[in-house]
Amino acid sequence: MPKLIVCLTGMPGAGKSTIASGLQQKGFTSINMGDAVRSEAKRRNLEPTGQNLGKLMLDLREKNGQGAVAELIKDQIINSKSDVVIIDGVRSNAEIEVLKKIATVKLLAIHASTNTRFNFLTVRARSDDPHDRTMFDERDSREIGVGISASIALADETISNNNLTVSELIDTAYDLIQKWLK
Repeated sequence: MPKLIVCLTGMPGAGKSTIASGLQQKGFTSINMGDAVRSEAKRRNLEPTGQNLGKLMLDLREKNGQGAVAELIKDQIINSKSDVVIIDGVRSNAEIEVLKKIATVKLLAIHASTNTRFNFLTVRARSDDPHDRTMFDERDSREIGVGISASIALADETISNNNLTVSELIDTAYDLIQKWLK
């Protein structure tokens, strides 16, 4: 069976990483686009703050095209032993086009309300997560600026994550992927 790349898209804090982690527990390979940017920041000796990572992401896209972050993870996908590779955090259609050159791609959008997302991010507390509403709004604007709304709009399926438990969220995504594999 050819490889299936499942791209998770959605605004920060919608639940993409939760799904990716849960699906990894079920045996799928999971690759985080943000981790690719964080690795590049480390390679460049940049502190992984939200501002630095956002600027680096924009710089990579400016120098290497809108699909630049997807280019950073191509080898990981190709070398994966799994038939299903979950990509956490696709932000643009250009990234999707890069991935389509490797394998079949399905796009799964995760939606959650602004308040739900802000609360998730506050609890998650990654180095680049916003500490207040202003930083949160700035990050949302940056994400929209790189084209995330287009990838959300073009999704093959959408999961609403406003009232789901973690296991319901993961099971819903898993069931969709099983349907895609048929």
